[in-house]
Amino acid sequence: MRTAKVARTTTETRISVEINLDGTGICDTQTGIGFFDHMLDQLARHALIDMTIRAEGDLHIDDHHTVEDTGIALGQAVRAALDDKRGIRRYGACHLPMDDAQIRAVLDLSARPCLVWQVDMPTPRIGAFDTELVREFFQAFATHGGITLHIDKLHGVNSHHIAEAAFKAVAQALRQAVEADPRGGGAIPSTKGAL
Repeated sequence: MRTAKVARTTTETRISVEINLDGTGICDTQTGIGFFDHMLDQLARHALIDMTIRAEGDLHIDDHHTVEDTGIALGQAVRAALDDKRGIRRYGACHLPMDDAQIRAVLDLSARPCLVWQVDMPTPRIGAFDTELVREFFQAFATHGGITLHIDKLHGVNSHHIAEAAFKAVAQALRQAVEADPRGGGAIPSTKGAL
């Protein structure tokens, strides 16, 4: 089983992440940020990755450090669970509609982190959640997961739908990328022989 545990402690946050890439999408998150927990649940369920996440952060300041550091720890966990990436598909892509929103997410588990974010949010907040933090989460996740990740908004007028569609689209693309390639013969999917 491809699993990993990561703990990250700073003066601002205390994060623990456990994942199983071969799960069924079971998610148990407690970050203290309701909307963020909802988004992490979407990520787990649609990627079919089991996740247990505990985060304690300086929420009396704002949600930024907790969201960013959770992205860091989750990215590290995915990278660790993939080991040398032998036998995986490596690439994933999804066009995902959610009501008025349509998001395209494409990714490469390349070990070359890069986020291309072409998503504007119509409102600065979703409830109490700062919409800028959606990008911050994916930046941290891509950087520490070694993922080339492109997320583009094709349509959308409702910030909640746009954010949720982004998490679901990334989840679907991630699900494809981490899956075993039945024709790959267990090889590392690179002409370099390493990722």
